[in-house]
Amino acid sequence: MLDLAYLRKNFAHVEERLKARRGAAELLGRFVEVDQERRAAVSEIENLKARRNTLSAEVAKAKRAGEDAAAAVQQSREVGEQIKGLEDNVKALDEALAGVLHGLPNLPHETVPAGGEADNVEVRRWGTHRDFDFEPKAHWDLGPELGIVNFEQAAKITGARFAVYWNAGAKLERALMNFMLDVHTREHGYTEVLPPFVANSASLFGTGQLPKFAQDLFKLEGTDYWLIPTAEVPLTNLFGGDTLDVGRLPLKLTAFTPCFRSEAGSYGRDVRGIIRQHQFQKVEMVKFVLPEHSYDELESLTHDAEDILERLGLPYRTVVLATGDLGFSSAKTYDIEVWLPGMNEFKEISSCSNFEDFQARRAKIRYRDPAAQKGKSQLVHTLNGSGLAIGRTWVAIVENYQQKDGTVLIPDVLRPYLNAERILPGGVLQ
Repeated sequence: MLDLAYLRKNFAHVEERLKARRGAAELLGRFVEVDQERRAAVSEIENLKARRNTLSAEVAKAKRAGEDAAAAVQQSREVGEQIKGLEDNVKALDEALAGVLHGLPNLPHETVPAGGEADNVEVRRWGTHRDFDFEPKAHWDLGPELGIVNFEQAAKITGARFAVYWNAGAKLERALMNFMLDVHTREHGYTEVLPPFVANSASLFGTGQLPKFAQDLFKLEGTDYWLIPTAEVPLTNLFGGDTLDVGRLPLKLTAFTPCFRSEAGSYGRDVRGIIRQHQFQKVEMVKFVLPEHSYDELESLTHDAEDILERLGLPYRTVVLATGDLGFSSAKTYDIEVWLPGMNEFKEISSCSNFEDFQARRAKIRYRDPAAQKGKSQLVHTLNGSGLAIGRTWVAIVENYQQKDGTVLIPDVLRPYLNAERILPGGVLQ
């Protein structure tokens, strides 16, 4: 959430930074309208209070002189009623102002390119596309042929955009989870957490999913609980309302969770296979850092995600998102896109973002440095990134490591987890 005082003081700058963000201009106009009405009401309240003070003095003076003060008493009562009405109006305007603030996205960082999705800028690329001597298959064909994933059974159990993993397919998913967590905890310095997979509304507000994106979530009927869309929600809110000691920063957490998304705005994109599912598994990374270090920490976070792909031997590219393609809470985002030969395109497999103090202000997460600013607490900066989306990594392995005989080789780093080198038809590991 943007700082109200900063917005009022630097409105022109905020307006300029939000120009490229969808819907922001209309909300800013609403902010000006409500804020001006509130300021006028507060000014009128102050004038009326001064008038009431004058009337009170007149009443007191009249009573001391033994004069009739009924008229002044009546006027004072009427002024008090006016004040009460205006204060009720100010309270309603405060709620309206908060609603506008809750809907305003974060300010894009100065290094973020302007424009929409077509203006995203590739910053680096790793690996080379494999030169197949046969026509590579997409995972939605190869997976069922191998007997490692079944979409029809999932549709019978639940509906569209779910999958059942079988045999080696299920084991590959589990191996990827363990491999990613091991690398992040043993080598990248993250602390592993196993959080709830259900969160309350306050937690989803803290990370920016609510109230704006309720349609993208699954709510448990009759409760204040929601299925989490990402482990970012519970991990970030572990410290909601807390003041961290500066000595704990940077605080780096990682977690494996299932994630649940309605995909309400996907409009039919990637409906085949397991690229865009209502339920998928993911290993997430979250950081709480000092503001002055947050952009260095973003680079480090992004490299931690890239390292997983490099160890798996999967070609990828990293792009910085343009202003119109940024997520609601993000000030700057790198998308890492893995190469999928069966689909003949790059697909996002990780999104690494710096939210600056946007989430921390909503979730009230602060830190205190006793040696700075007389120990006054300040908002932390929060970051998160996928390290990685397991289903899409599964897809990338199946498509990149497929062989002409229909089998799939297992990347070297995963072989100790599976005790095998290859996936055979029937979902058998060899």
